[in-house]
Amino acid sequence: MSELEDLSPDPKIRCTEYRIGCIGAGFIMADVQLAAYRRAGFPVIGISSRSEAHATQVAARWDIPRVHRTPGELIEDPEIQIIDIAFPPDQQPELIRLALRQPHVLGILAQKPLAMGFATARALAEEVCQSDKVLSVNQNMRFDQSMRVLKQLLMRGDLGKPVIGTIEMRAVPHWQPFLAQYDRLTLLNMSVHHLDVLRFLFGEPIDIFTASRPDPRTKFAHRDGICVSTLRFENGTLAVSLEDVWSGPREEGFESDIYIRWRVEGTEGLATGTIGWPDYPAGSPSTLKFNSRKTTGGKWVQPIWETRWFPDAFAGVMDQLQYAIKSGTTPELSMSDNLRTMALVEAAYRSLEESRAVRLEELFANP
Repeated sequence: MSELEDLSPDPKIRCTEYRIGCIGAGFIMADVQLAAYRRAGFPVIGISSRSEAHATQVAARWDIPRVHRTPGELIEDPEIQIIDIAFPPDQQPELIRLALRQPHVLGILAQKPLAMGFATARALAEEVCQSDKVLSVNQNMRFDQSMRVLKQLLMRGDLGKPVIGTIEMRAVPHWQPFLAQYDRLTLLNMSVHHLDVLRFLFGEPIDIFTASRPDPRTKFAHRDGICVSTLRFENGTLAVSLEDVWSGPREEGFESDIYIRWRVEGTEGLATGTIGWPDYPAGSPSTLKFNSRKTTGGKWVQPIWETRWFPDAFAGVMDQLQYAIKSGTTPELSMSDNLRTMALVEAAYRSLEESRAVRLEELFANP
């Protein structure tokens, strides 16, 4: 069908030649990233974590030849060319700084959020600019298949000028235990996916207004449990992101309703869909359907794919870094681009504190 031509949910793998060392052996690395790397053919030669025993188990599972006692030892291994970090955000900056000092390191894939706050992220960005390393941030929702096809529809003009976009999350992420120590929870660690992908879709926001409440269904103290953010974009688009990350009732005896849904309305059409992640590990692909005055005669069309956000999208994340190193170009998920996502998260926290819409440029003028 002509309206489905040129829609590509997954990018081609262009480069698999640089040797990877992984820091972290938790769920996101052990179950997701390493699965994607195996399928795509990326060479992982080393792993380290906070627990050497845990890293050893993951190494055996994925046939990784080297287990390093500490992340520092892995970073200093001269055979490793890309450092792939999946570590808590309060500890990640120092690992990045150590990697920047190693002559054998060509690239770094940092986990998101890059740091606990915008000021640290901005300082890191300056240090990266002064180095010869390529740093990319793992904003993997941009490689979710529905988000990539939606971006292609917007670029192709099927929907016309975007008017309003929404993301509604009623799902429970794999909360890491270390998050209970932070005073920042949902905005920094979950909303960062949605705020970044809204930038990917619509460009740069003018401002953000965020409201939140603590969620009484969780067991540790926090301030940003359930969050709702409204963004205004330079192209006139209005967007809303809602995160209900405990999504109850969900205990035994309740038939829960867990999902992530999104919708974009434009002057010439409409696209709507779901994110397939919440039913992991059973798994299902994300979905998208659209109609357009220009290309579908106003009728619904639904492209189909078999790949999934978890784990398939993570191959695209690593490829864009490998290809950037090989070609000498800027990666899609660049440090400078991610700094604006970190500014957006920081602006959301400032909005909470001051009960007002916060312009993004405030962060760069007065971080």
